[in-house]
Amino acid sequence: MPTPSRAESTVTPLAPLTTLRLGGPARRLVRATTEAELIDAVTALDAAGEPLLLLAGGSNVVIADAGFDGTVVHIATTGIARDGNVLDVQAGEPWDGVVAHAGALGLAGIEALSGIPGSAGATPIQNVGAYGQDVSQTIVSVRVLDRASGEVAELSADDCGFRYRTSAFKGRDDRVVLSVRFGLAEGGAGEQGASARTGEPGASALGAPVAYAELARTLGVEVGARASLAEVRGAVLALRRGKGMVVDPADPDSVSAGSFFTNPILDPDAYAALAVRAEASGAPAPPAFPEPDGRVKTSAAWLIQHTGFTRGLTSGNVAISSKHTLALVNRGGASTAELVAFAREIAAGVEQAFGVALVPEPVFVGHRW
Repeated sequence: MPTPSRAESTVTPLAPLTTLRLGGPARRLVRATTEAELIDAVTALDAAGEPLLLLAGGSNVVIADAGFDGTVVHIATTGIARDGNVLDVQAGEPWDGVVAHAGALGLAGIEALSGIPGSAGATPIQNVGAYGQDVSQTIVSVRVLDRASGEVAELSADDCGFRYRTSAFKGRDDRVVLSVRFGLAEGGAGEQGASARTGEPGASALGAPVAYAELARTLGVEVGARASLAEVRGAVLALRRGKGMVVDPADPDSVSAGSFFTNPILDPDAYAALAVRAEASGAPAPPAFPEPDGRVKTSAAWLIQHTGFTRGLTSGNVAISSKHTLALVNRGGASTAELVAFAREIAAGVEQAFGVALVPEPVFVGHRW
């Protein structure tokens, strides 16, 4: 595909393509609606030496006020194909629609990931997870375009380097996710007729064992028990809406990039030092969730709250969500610089108070943390 000169190019605003509604313009935008269009666009732009940014749902990105001086390829590919219990999903499919579709088919394994904004192709990059499920638990393979060779390859889950909220794809732009294959489980016979037509989960198909205490309490079951796909999806959506984590034009707290910081994972000595600092400050013991490798995951929200950054706290045109401490919200008229400055203030305060460095979860474009 030809690449226009600067004189021929148009300027495209990027803020409307992000859930934060922040970021300057791109020099040009190309929309790819099929896998072939996506491959052709990327290979042509790479051959022309054109700076390239891939953008899909825009839910996990913080774009600089200066924008992007190049071409944005907007990934809008769609399609879900079923092969037994495996769903082959195109990268541009809206993620929550994929979860709903799996439920309608009575397939379990991603129902606790309901309501997460963004596209299916972004989920392996971030190893998206919530309420006791991560996509790495169900991903069979990821189909990618290697930008250096121009070849398309199928990477196994082992090749993806999944870890907590990261993967071999994160922080790199040498491969383009084209589609993702999810291996799910039969949830039970269920009543699939009418429900499959409406997109709602089967009435009796069961979800995976509930692995998260908050979700179990909401469902009224023990951790490790099972509830129907419909019940799990409904409970997760209610929990997320209560935290402003479902994109909703009527909810100003949803104008965010979701959780802005990841939960720190500390070695035992670092967690012990954190506990000592917490006790000295008069705070309760910090949350501790043992990891398989012997490290301890603690709560970024706890650290922020006990440093004095409370829900609803504002700084100019940005704020901490009134519903969830980890979400930073554009209250209207904000700039990216303003939001990032507030995030840095929070992180610096946490490190000074507790000696723990917070790491941003969204991808930064055109600026650094």
